[in-house]
Amino acid sequence: MSSFILETKRLTKEFKGFTAVNDVNLQVQRGHIHALIGPNGAGKTTCFNLLTKFLVPTSGHIFFNGRDITAARPAQIARMGVIRSFQISAVFPHLTVLENVRIGLQRQLGTTFHFWRSERTLNQLNGRALALLEEVDLAGFADTVTADMPYGRKRALEIATTLAMEPELMLLDEPTQGMGHEDVHRVTELIKKVSAGRTILMVEHNMGVVSGICDRISVLQRGAMLAEGSYAEVSKNPQVMEAYMGTEATELAGAH
Repeated sequence: MSSFILETKRLTKEFKGFTAVNDVNLQVQRGHIHALIGPNGAGKTTCFNLLTKFLVPTSGHIFFNGRDITAARPAQIARMGVIRSFQISAVFPHLTVLENVRIGLQRQLGTTFHFWRSERTLNQLNGRALALLEEVDLAGFADTVTADMPYGRKRALEIATTLAMEPELMLLDEPTQGMGHEDVHRVTELIKKVSAGRTILMVEHNMGVVSGICDRISVLQRGAMLAEGSYAEVSKNPQVMEAYMGTEATELAGAH
């Protein structure tokens, strides 16, 4: 089996004459935490949308575990083990934390999203749901209604519900966006913890997070691949520094 779990070859997406993703060759190594970074408008989210099939590429190919998935539908990709966590916290606010994780686990029962299933059927999932909450340090919040949780904890819950889908490859879209320093630290540690035995591809603006946990970084600019390598390599790259002009460049250099 290839050491690359995910590969794109000349991946391109055009919108009415505007090229959002241009000829991108991305290689994500199995077991790595891989970051996709770049200035605003670089094409990072479009790239994520192509990988999870929310958008159809104009041209190019996507391979997962060596299999061409370019024509696959979003549900097929999810069943293969490519699971995406969204930029906006995607949890059910009026359910408890435990109930949210249970919904993610229902897939394995063959009762996906059958909200009317008896409580008894769903209770068999409680052990696994609690184990997942333990993994993301939320066991103490199991009976809390999700709407009452702090923002950073909701993001941790979202990671737990993503884990419930048993991802082989987790795509995290801006996991620390909008967080205070303490929450950023907690979620960063959490990503590091849950990456054991999994591969993570993340879009992230916070360079402190990227420099702290990522094995490899791909830098996009205007939809094209600008640079790739370890954080030390890309942060010293003159083209990358120029792309991140001004404050962002300072942040890039200072995140070591």
